[in-house]
Amino acid sequence: MPINYQETYRQVKEIGKGAQERRRKKEAAQASALDLLNYFDSKLEELRSKVDSAKLADSNIRCAYPRDECLVSHHPAPDSVMEATLVAADGSQIVPDRHAALQYYLINVGAIAMQVGSGNTPEVFTDTDLHMLDEFEDTFFSDSQVALQRDVAERRKLLEVSRNYSGTVIALTEGQLELWGAVDSDNSRDFEKSLQDYLDTLKEMEKQRVITSGYVDKPGANWVVRLLEIAALPQDELNNLKKYHPLSGVTDLWLFGQILGKHERSAIFALQAKSADKYKDSISIHFFYLNVGDEKKPKIARIDVPLWVVNKKDALDGLHSALIEQAKIMGNEPFPYLLHRAHEIAVVSHKEKEEIDQMLAIEIRNHGGEVGEISGKQSAKNLPARTGYKK
Repeated sequence: MPINYQETYRQVKEIGKGAQERRRKKEAAQASALDLLNYFDSKLEELRSKVDSAKLADSNIRCAYPRDECLVSHHPAPDSVMEATLVAADGSQIVPDRHAALQYYLINVGAIAMQVGSGNTPEVFTDTDLHMLDEFEDTFFSDSQVALQRDVAERRKLLEVSRNYSGTVIALTEGQLELWGAVDSDNSRDFEKSLQDYLDTLKEMEKQRVITSGYVDKPGANWVVRLLEIAALPQDELNNLKKYHPLSGVTDLWLFGQILGKHERSAIFALQAKSADKYKDSISIHFFYLNVGDEKKPKIARIDVPLWVVNKKDALDGLHSALIEQAKIMGNEPFPYLLHRAHEIAVVSHKEKEEIDQMLAIEIRNHGGEVGEISGKQSAKNLPARTGYKK
């Protein structure tokens, strides 16, 4: 049956009635956020002290932690990178499906390396890891566990490919630099081991001087806005921090769209987060915002970097410049070209999955094994769609 359009229409009308009031509240909160940003612009020590106090009230707060640049700082793009190797990696996966006949997962990591200014054709690399689940041991294996392994594999691939090149190497992945999954009960037992592998890879990349980063397109985290909320809360009310959200509706995306001009980067912040405490010293997580668009149509991305990149000006400038040059290639929808290419290399098509299913089934049967049956639900889904009743 199709959706109930009559009921949906009624709900849409109700949503529409509240649009003007929601806009009014949002604009008022945005104005307050800009006022707070300008007021605390250079009050960095006061802000750091306030965040330190807030941590005592709520150890789980996630927010920006100011360093030594004013909040409304904006830095133009440095000169273009003349000689460097850019390496990008992305991953995709086939997750276990309990309705399928075969229980397995697959991680496919694609990488591409381009030597800027060399005239050489970019080199492409692919790693594919297939894992059959053991029915006696792997009684439960979640999508998030596969995603965790994929994230680690992406960073390892960057390190592996980077070792093939000398000189300046800039490594890119899409998504945050922090390995996610610590709060996911499905994969908590695997997270600590994966995290240590991940941290070791980040440290090795520092040792090899591979400028590593995470490119977050259309970021959803509002760490700077949360910093402003903490700053606005009186010291004696910090115990109410969890419920204090006067800037709801304001995003970092919007905020830095007001501040950053064409190809400019923001001030650099440290990430205040309990989970980020494991990224110690030179690989502690920092971030800045970058406008890969222009003033009329800002396109704001968040760029995550380890501390050692922040402290090495030529590394930071090289990354800034490389991201802008890469985004320009994509024209009116700026996004780093190499990340786009890495995604194309990594993606696993539906047809490829069907071919893997067939290969596995044939090989298992040829060796006297058993192939399970698909579920009744899946069998029903596989039936041809019915357009009407026929006698």
